[in-house]
Amino acid sequence: MRLPILIILMGSLAITAMAQVEKNTVRLSDKVELPMVQIPAGKHLLGAAKTKVQDEQPQVEVMIDAFWMCAIETTHDAFMVFRDPTIDLDKAGQPRMDGISRPSAPYEDPSHGMGKFGFPAVGMTQFSALQFCKWLSDKTGTFYRLPTEAEWEYACNAGTDTRYFFGKKKKALSKYAWFARNSNEAFHEVAQLMPNPWGLYDMYGNVSEWTLDQYQADYYAGLAAGEANPWREPTALHPRTVRGGSYQDDYDELRTAAREESDLDWKKRDPQIPKSFWWNTDSPFVGFRIVSPVDQPSAEEQATFWAQVLGG
Repeated sequence: MRLPILIILMGSLAITAMAQVEKNTVRLSDKVELPMVQIPAGKHLLGAAKTKVQDEQPQVEVMIDAFWMCAIETTHDAFMVFRDPTIDLDKAGQPRMDGISRPSAPYEDPSHGMGKFGFPAVGMTQFSALQFCKWLSDKTGTFYRLPTEAEWEYACNAGTDTRYFFGKKKKALSKYAWFARNSNEAFHEVAQLMPNPWGLYDMYGNVSEWTLDQYQADYYAGLAAGEANPWREPTALHPRTVRGGSYQDDYDELRTAAREESDLDWKKRDPQIPKSFWWNTDSPFVGFRIVSPVDQPSAEEQATFWAQVLGG
């Protein structure tokens, strides 16, 4: 299905890894900002050419429209503005409370003691991450959402065509990612290592990131060559697709093309009946980052989108 993003493609040539990107900032409060970089339109070979991992094949060329992507994973600081109405203020400096769905209190510390301010927000469900995006869209008047799998992979690769955006030598990964070999079994503050060529930090490792897609092992087989802005529209609550690998993972799980499906065990220790819609008790290794289309969808298109992904 095509997402509600209606812009003219900027040519058919692939964007080079050294492309210049524009920068912008999303202000959530006087103290909290999320830096955004513009990802140029282009074409991308989705999946991996040489792999034994079946869900990464067949490789298929897709077209991606331009969009903004947050340079960092959504931080605990940013997520707290969403969670706490006393610090979510309107233009008059008053708490924004009416009609806003906010997360319930988690059963336990989602970070499992690994870090909060300056660190990525973690442990939320995809529903919770999407509600953050809707709240931010309402708050700022600009449409934000999670990236599709195709957008995430395209932005991560940053115009390159190798296993990692820095090349094939996996030992260089420690310059760009917190993962099993250097993380000391914990996530770290965002943007402490080197970014990819388009200025995106922690695309590999630190915490895995929710995407907008339903996970489907043979998804690529159903895509047409040259398809624009593919999105595997969710038809069930599970599984959804997670990308990038985390501080727990090793080299192979952090490859650009590597895919991961959400797991019901991520809520295993949640004692509530029904289990929380907002939190996973057992996934401190999952967070998210936001994107925004360059050409904004209409209010009607946005309403249709939120009803589609959140229900109602």
